[in-house]
Amino acid sequence: MFMKKGLSAKRKFYSIALNSFIVLCVGIAITILVSIVGFVFYRGLGHITWELLTTARSALRNTIGILPNILYTLYIIFTTLIIALPIGIGAAIFLNEYASNRRLVRIVEFTIEILAGIPSIIYGIVGFLFFVRILGQPSILAGSLTLSILILPIVVRTTQEALKTVPSSYREGAFALGATKWYMIRTIILPSSMDGIIGGTILAVGRMVGESAALLFTAGMGFALVTNYLDALQTSGATLTVALFLYITEHGQFDVSFAIASILIFIVFVLNVLTKLVKRKFKKL
Repeated sequence: MFMKKGLSAKRKFYSIALNSFIVLCVGIAITILVSIVGFVFYRGLGHITWELLTTARSALRNTIGILPNILYTLYIIFTTLIIALPIGIGAAIFLNEYASNRRLVRIVEFTIEILAGIPSIIYGIVGFLFFVRILGQPSILAGSLTLSILILPIVVRTTQEALKTVPSSYREGAFALGATKWYMIRTIILPSSMDGIIGGTILAVGRMVGESAALLFTAGMGFALVTNYLDALQTSGATLTVALFLYITEHGQFDVSFAIASILIFIVFVLNVLTKLVKRKFKKL
């Protein structure tokens, strides 16, 4: 009896100690996160002006603006999604719905996981040696092609997981009614898994927004304002993250860099909120 009470007290002590340690770790992580974000906002929000957001950098007028960098970021996101989404979603559909050789599927999935773990600087070097040399110079198109390969594992894996959440009874019911496989995928499987696919896409966009290493070698460091999309594809352009890096290392303008960092944090926050809202909306449907 005394042994059982002693054992129970010991387990209770271990449980309290473990819970306290977990709470402490969570508190430390939250404190570090809030401190970093708070410091960036403290240094950067005061320097975000309308002129900064709507003008281009000019050495003649001695002005600083990040409008070209915002446009280049949007160009790269749009172009990358056009390239990566059809390939990634198509590959996920094939692996999940069509491929019958499970060994081949496991090999492809293992390869995709390896690609997801490769540092982005490696993608930048490969993109420079391949896409930049083919196109003749760093450009938005070369950066988009590089980022397409970089986010492809994210798109494939998130789409696969979304497709796997669709009950098999949906497939069986569609086949029982005489539907073809492609009709079943197009009208039942994809709409039912759309929340996961869109969520994965938004996460991929968040990865692109924060990427700089791969784009330094492929998209370039241009600050010229190019509003025409087709012309911009052939132009060297610095995205927001690359501009942040350049303003610190080459120009020593920390205030502008903190302002850009604040904008990037806000964009990532908005993307995460959109992910939650999209998933919640599609789950209600």
